[in-house]
Amino acid sequence: MKSLLKQVWTYLLILAVMPLKAENYPYRSDVLWVTVPDHADWLYETGEQAEVEIQFYKYGIPQNEVEVTYELGSDMMPADKSGKVTLKNGRAVIRLGTMKEPGFLDCRLSAKVNETTYKHHIKVGFSPEKLQPYTQQPADFNEFWEKAMEEAARCPMKYTIEPAPEYATETTECYLVKLQCFRRGTYIYGYLTRPKAAGSYPVVLCPPGAGIKTIKEPKRHIYYAEKGYIRFEMEIHGLNPKMTTEEFKEISSAFGNYLTYGIDNRDNYYMKKVYLACVRAVDYLTSLPDWDGKNVIVQGGSQGGALALVTAGLDKRVTACVANHPALSDMAGYKAGRAGGYPHFFKKYKGMDTPEKVETMAYYDVVNFAKQIEVPVYMTWGYNDDTCPPTTSYIVYNVLACPKEALITPINEHWTSEATEYGHLKWIQKHLK
Repeated sequence: MKSLLKQVWTYLLILAVMPLKAENYPYRSDVLWVTVPDHADWLYETGEQAEVEIQFYKYGIPQNEVEVTYELGSDMMPADKSGKVTLKNGRAVIRLGTMKEPGFLDCRLSAKVNETTYKHHIKVGFSPEKLQPYTQQPADFNEFWEKAMEEAARCPMKYTIEPAPEYATETTECYLVKLQCFRRGTYIYGYLTRPKAAGSYPVVLCPPGAGIKTIKEPKRHIYYAEKGYIRFEMEIHGLNPKMTTEEFKEISSAFGNYLTYGIDNRDNYYMKKVYLACVRAVDYLTSLPDWDGKNVIVQGGSQGGALALVTAGLDKRVTACVANHPALSDMAGYKAGRAGGYPHFFKKYKGMDTPEKVETMAYYDVVNFAKQIEVPVYMTWGYNDDTCPPTTSYIVYNVLACPKEALITPINEHWTSEATEYGHLKWIQKHLK
């Protein structure tokens, strides 16, 4: 009993120091779910039986005789099995069964205590290293993007740059850059952080996550500039990050979902200018007089992870790539009866399953850019992610034919820790030319 209480209080201590954000272990929550698969890495071979021990605590006290309802279904798919177990001293075991095909099985949990329902889930994988994309590469994929890049390159590289001292430190500088890209009169913004000291430095491009919003606090990753890197954290919609949160909300409400705009036609799809804006950002970074002339790194998470991989596939100047749980990956995967990538066109939107839209998706799908990458790639992802599911992260990783490394953090939902984020820089440091 003493060892059990010690374990619980250890978990609660971890909770106490966690930052306020959406994570598996909710900040200042009264309850704690602990899920322990019988394979420590949460992975099984297809056909192998899996089971998971569940633990449920309230106020750090194991809950006894509480009924837990569970549903089992493939990653992001409807449940095809359900059941109930009763907790004994806060614990119970659920036999998950197996999967005949490579993929992930999601166990969705629900417990009702004093009229309040608490939910949790855990995904375990079955031979995910064998997952392959549903999305096929169009025959003229490379020709299409070569032509698009040639056309975009004709747009003059025009930009303005102004100091942003509020994001600088004693040893670093920060500037707000407005950069013309894709065609005349089309711009994106970004914060450029750099060391104050004279020298030559690697450049790091950081595209944004999904949404219409301001650029995240540039000082969050100021350690790049402090460690001798020029970092450009960009947005993709041409919206000045100095606008207020309310202004961004108004624009977002009026703008709608840009990820569906023009998707009937590969030439008119909204993301075309986004992908090419990333290449233009590399143009800008490699034009800086203090670039070291060798190292161009792309790094991002979610939509930013997708854009990092896309840029590495398009632009041969890129020398290394870091991507967290990339979005826009095997987007048509739902047509194979399993999870597809964010934004989950076939799950959340009507009218997406047309030949024209599916064809366009293939020209913009990360898996087809990943196949073009020749430089080292470092990927991180978690299994409990329902935004960019592990099925699609594995698919991207599996098609990479370049030098690659992965940090897999099974319990993570759609987030990475500060330690993992800093680990990206340490990986980059080891892969400089």
